[in-house]
Amino acid sequence: MSAVLVTGIGELVTNGPGQGDGLLGLRHGAAVVCEDGRVRWVGSATEAPAADRVVDVGGRAVLPGFVDAHTHLVFAGDRAAEFAARMAGERYDGGGIASTVAATRASDDDTLRALLADRIAELRSQGTTTVEIKSGYGLTTADELRALRLAAEVTTETTFLGAHVVPPDHDHDSYLRLVLGEMIPACAGAARWLDVFCEPASAHAFDGDQSRAVLEAGRDAGFALRVHGNQLGPGPGVRLAVELGAASVDHCTFLDDADVDALAAGDTVATLLPGVEFATRSPYPDARRLLDAGVTVALATDCNPGTCYTTSMPLIIALAVREMGMTPAEAVRAATAGAARSLWRDDVGSITVGSRADLAVLDAPSHLHLAYRPGVPLARALDVG
Repeated sequence: MSAVLVTGIGELVTNGPGQGDGLLGLRHGAAVVCEDGRVRWVGSATEAPAADRVVDVGGRAVLPGFVDAHTHLVFAGDRAAEFAARMAGERYDGGGIASTVAATRASDDDTLRALLADRIAELRSQGTTTVEIKSGYGLTTADELRALRLAAEVTTETTFLGAHVVPPDHDHDSYLRLVLGEMIPACAGAARWLDVFCEPASAHAFDGDQSRAVLEAGRDAGFALRVHGNQLGPGPGVRLAVELGAASVDHCTFLDDADVDALAAGDTVATLLPGVEFATRSPYPDARRLLDAGVTVALATDCNPGTCYTTSMPLIIALAVREMGMTPAEAVRAATAGAARSLWRDDVGSITVGSRADLAVLDAPSHLHLAYRPGVPLARALDVG
């Protein structure tokens, strides 16, 4: 592949220690050289080496491509009526997932593949270059494997979420036996991660003991761990995630002091999903409390048909700044470097020598515009291939 020089950068977000100013490692008057899918050089534009091709971004800001570390993109069906009902006051409890399961099971591979491709294109058009995709809308061994196979066509970050909710044709005990006895062994080679919806406040999800059984069995089968926790009310999800060494615990809406202390003392990332609170009229997580305690925070869309049908990381950044007490710099870092850490990745989320050449460009001079101009299509992935 040829070397590509990206120049004319108004503001470069590096996220590299010692690479620039402030939390984001900001540089001005900078340039980047990419080659063979990697960043090969970062420095002053006046000192840039020769390259085979030049991309001049005309004073725009360049930042690492967003890392969307929590999505549910393999699905069919529509739940707009459920959203309208919540806006009229109906409470979300996870039960609507069953309708998505039915629609997804009824769709053929080509239909699901086309829907997935459209969603990936939406993500890239808004600056996302790395995405995690969960199963969880099949809830049979064959359907979960199918979802993981389709997800693996577009990302290496695939997550087995067989323990999403209990399907209508099972009770908790029989479905847990299926997950532990058949699904986990069958899916062990098909996904990197295993996740569980640990939510005692929901009649459809899994309590602490059930979640522990799933997580321990997954760990023993070779999965790395993630957890949905503390979304609908207080619960054991956060502390269970930290205890078992999960890379991330996601939602974190209802936390007590012990939860925050556990996260601060451990290595588990708190991945916050403010689009869910926007779409369910729920309280927003307190990001300021977590950051002040020294917890690593990530942001993600949780793109799904029921509680947050958006692929826009810029919207998530704006919500985090407006509703969760984050500064624009903290939100951008959480959507890039913080999310990369939640995936145990050191090759994405930054623009430093050796990192993947996953760049995003803004139709704006600064990262501040992501929160300053919500809803405006400012960001897109930059093609340096």
